[in-house]
Amino acid sequence: MAFEPLPIEDARREIVSCTQIQELEALRIKYLGRRGLIQDLMAKIPMLAVDEKRLYGAAVNDFKNKLTAWISEKETLLKTFKGSDPALGCDITLPGKKVLLGKLHLLTQVKLEICSIFGSLGFKVFDGPEIETEVNNFEALNIPLDHPSRDAFDTFYIKSPQSTVHSPQKKEKNKNHGPSTMDRRLLRSHTSPAQIRAMQACEPPLAIIVPGRVYRPDAVDASHSFMFHQVEGFVVDTDIKFSDLKGILIAFAQEMFGSKTKLRFRPSFFPFTEPSAEVDISCFLCEGRGCSVCKRSGWLEILGSGMIHPHVFKSVGYDPRKWRGFAFGMGVERIAMLKYGVTDIRLFFENDIRFLEQF
Repeated sequence: MAFEPLPIEDARREIVSCTQIQELEALRIKYLGRRGLIQDLMAKIPMLAVDEKRLYGAAVNDFKNKLTAWISEKETLLKTFKGSDPALGCDITLPGKKVLLGKLHLLTQVKLEICSIFGSLGFKVFDGPEIETEVNNFEALNIPLDHPSRDAFDTFYIKSPQSTVHSPQKKEKNKNHGPSTMDRRLLRSHTSPAQIRAMQACEPPLAIIVPGRVYRPDAVDASHSFMFHQVEGFVVDTDIKFSDLKGILIAFAQEMFGSKTKLRFRPSFFPFTEPSAEVDISCFLCEGRGCSVCKRSGWLEILGSGMIHPHVFKSVGYDPRKWRGFAFGMGVERIAMLKYGVTDIRLFFENDIRFLEQF
């Protein structure tokens, strides 16, 4: 008679899935006990044909050896991880480890939110280099040679052969043609140079937003850093008015800080805009009543703005008699500090997980 296949895989699965010593002992009795499966299989050997006895006996003996090894291995594993899940190889009675999920830095969140708001208003994102020329950073923006911001105490200049004049011939050339021939490199002190690059690269009409890092040699304290982030925005078209600027900024402020936010425009001066204005928002914490954040004034300064100066248009080859535009710029850290109540700008860069995980 032909003998039936041995239940090797079924036995293996039962032993592997066993999680308790008591369960394993029951399986040992089931397979290897005096009345277990192996004894039943051995009892069938005398009933087989002579040529089948040897093959069947060897198969049953091999099955028995495998069972013995599997049960012994499982017993060692269960005793080693007593009261735990041996499949995991760890003690599940111990407290679990918290899984930390990564997320965007607060400044990145605020920058993306600003860009998203202006994107919904039709602005396109433009990127510019952080190492700029003196022409783009100052001259093309109508910033005169004697302006304080061009001093080495206010700008990070980069030492290079182009930025140092040694020979009398070079000195004479610079004297005759002005400072632009030096074409010195520097770390941009604002994102406005990207405005020049965008207008040189694109034909109007334009509506562009420029986020990025900027650098100034300021002493680091609670409200100043030598590296921070700005967002520059500007629009150029044939029929742009100051009222268009006001409408855009009101829409942005109410989306960023709440629908009840009011704006106040104060006359100011920037070389690259005329007229120019500083923009304040009504304090969204005290709703204009006055608090410690707004210094009891009810207003918070958030950005500078104005109509693009005709000299800026001339520097990029636009006809100022045809094209008009407005520009504005804001600090990302300033917006984040106001919106989330952060009192020290240094917290953004210290990488303290206790601070970062709050956002």
